[in-house]
Amino acid sequence: MSQNTGQTRLLIYSHDSFGLGHLRRCRTIAHSLVDHRQGLSVLILSGSPIIGSFDFRSSVDFVRIPGVVKLRTGGYTTLGLDIGIEDAMAIRETIIRNTAEVFNPNIFLVDKEPLGLQGEVGDTLNMLKAKGTRLVLGLRDVMDDPGKLTDEWERKMAIPALRDVYDDIWVYGLPEICNPLEGVGNIPKSVLNKLSFTGYLRRTSVPSVSPSSMSGTNIQEPFILVTPGGGGDGASLVDWVLRAYEHDPGIPHQAFIVFGPFMHIDLQAEFKTRAERIAKVHVTTFDSNLENLVSQAAGVVAMGGYNTFCEILSFDKPSLIVPRTVPRLEQYIRASRAEELGLVSMIVDDGSRDPKEMALAIRNLPQRPKPSAIHLPGLLDGLSNINGTVDQWLNAAQSFEPSLRVIPNDS
Repeated sequence: MSQNTGQTRLLIYSHDSFGLGHLRRCRTIAHSLVDHRQGLSVLILSGSPIIGSFDFRSSVDFVRIPGVVKLRTGGYTTLGLDIGIEDAMAIRETIIRNTAEVFNPNIFLVDKEPLGLQGEVGDTLNMLKAKGTRLVLGLRDVMDDPGKLTDEWERKMAIPALRDVYDDIWVYGLPEICNPLEGVGNIPKSVLNKLSFTGYLRRTSVPSVSPSSMSGTNIQEPFILVTPGGGGDGASLVDWVLRAYEHDPGIPHQAFIVFGPFMHIDLQAEFKTRAERIAKVHVTTFDSNLENLVSQAAGVVAMGGYNTFCEILSFDKPSLIVPRTVPRLEQYIRASRAEELGLVSMIVDDGSRDPKEMALAIRNLPQRPKPSAIHLPGLLDGLSNINGTVDQWLNAAQSFEPSLRVIPNDS
């Protein structure tokens, strides 16, 4: 742990109200930093309705801003409050700015959205920049199809913010796997010069309970973990796995399915009824420590979001990825590249969900090579690189020259 250099503050903004990916990524970074550096306080701004379901380390806390969700039409509506979206966005923007003004962070880390949801952090960014706060945009390894991202960022006026406002852009991955800005148009060289690849964010686990005690079943290890992440768009994956076990009761390994907290309650009820008829399938709705389950699994079947991919790499699990292709191609792009490198296997849902195909894939999964069979230097060095960079920023009297473009560790 670094020496105590006095009280310093990191503010993290996570826009999402739906899904778990952004929140879990921000929480992982916050915990790593406070474990590493004494005297650091981290505050997370989030619209997640379930942020209170997670444990937070000492020196990490959160401010819950009103939740909003995106509609199929492309617009937004409030989540929980019976007020108009304009009022909800005004409340969010005010809370964000006032929190930043009072908290007065040394570093402001914005997750994914350069200007926040509908531009809600724009004024806060300008206010903090005038104070000398270090402004960092954090991007996952894949954003979307380059053409779609080009259009999106032009519409949201993101490029001027990347050019004129942000000091640094972190990519939580390696360029050998994915570069989120590759093929994106109209990005000036000055923006690309701010880009630093940290490596993926290593996850750790302290297993304290077994799947059996959580689910109230007699599930035995080894088991196949099935996780659609937050679950809001995971019904197809769960249905396909259930079809496989219904078709082939002789699949050797039991399956433990975690629906995710955002899966519709009617779908959960339907899937639970089907699972009760299959001796080798057990289900639960949500586990805030999914890392524990991944660490115990013989293999993982997942949609392949960023956090799940980090867990697969961290716990070195053979995995089968069934990526979504709408509304973003993020999961498909990541899974395709990872399969090319030999890190995971992938099948694509074409709508037919052939139970034979899935049953065969599950049967073969535990025997597939582990990710560690492929050597990629710096693959899981993300947190240690971030810790070191923050140390340099907070300790140095002079301006920091980014050092993450070349990953130094060979691990």
